[in-house]
Amino acid sequence: MGVLDKFSLKGKVALVTGGAGLYGKQMVIAMAEAGATTYTASRNLENLTEFTDKLKKERNLEVIPLQYDQGNHQSIIDLKDEIVRRSGKIDILINNSVYRSGNIVELTFEKLESDLLINGTGLIFMHREFADQMALQGGGTIINIGSIYGLVGYDDWLYEGTGLQKTGGAAYYFNKGGMANLTKFFAGYYGPKGVRVNCIHPGGYETDSQPEAFKQNYSKKTFLKRLANDEDMKGILVFLASDASSYITGTNIPVDGGLTAK
Repeated sequence: MGVLDKFSLKGKVALVTGGAGLYGKQMVIAMAEAGATTYTASRNLENLTEFTDKLKKERNLEVIPLQYDQGNHQSIIDLKDEIVRRSGKIDILINNSVYRSGNIVELTFEKLESDLLINGTGLIFMHREFADQMALQGGGTIINIGSIYGLVGYDDWLYEGTGLQKTGGAAYYFNKGGMANLTKFFAGYYGPKGVRVNCIHPGGYETDSQPEAFKQNYSKKTFLKRLANDEDMKGILVFLASDASSYITGTNIPVDGGLTAK
């Protein structure tokens, strides 16, 4: 097998959770473009179906939308079983679903409970259920989608002169920081069973709705002097999902234009 062939995902089955989000869309596209039989799942099946129908129409990419609730253990099991029923296996899991409980000022006890259920408890059971299935098959790979906010502390530099409300999502920092070390735990636990677990930490994603001052503030903090675009996650995802990264596990990789390296 030539080195470029190792990057192909043909013959593999991939699941991307939260596939209709900003980063989720390019993750789904990356898996499908690389040749994987691709599923995407979230609580909002209507949004997913609209997205996957558009992919079929505009790019001729086949992606299968499914519904699940990461805050419900049985729903996680059902999702795994449905994919295995349809495709016989699951090779790649990209944990991208996230519940955002808001900034620390507006946070309520009830919102935090939901946040920790989905982003903590649910995430752990996603690993266990899918990694157990992968182990039965002889191996697989899990890619967690963290955030630069799991690697750095809070700093309100981003909002200076933008007119935007300063935000501080305490639970988000907590969850993404925990995901970084949880990745190492599951990499160690499932490594002997042939399952690799890695985490990427994306930086800010540029959108049309962001004030120009915000974009300038953020860009100044990066080595590459820009925010991420709708192509920047594809390469690292395909690499970590493919046989090209067969000896890489337990890593936390920033994909942030160099922001966290400063």
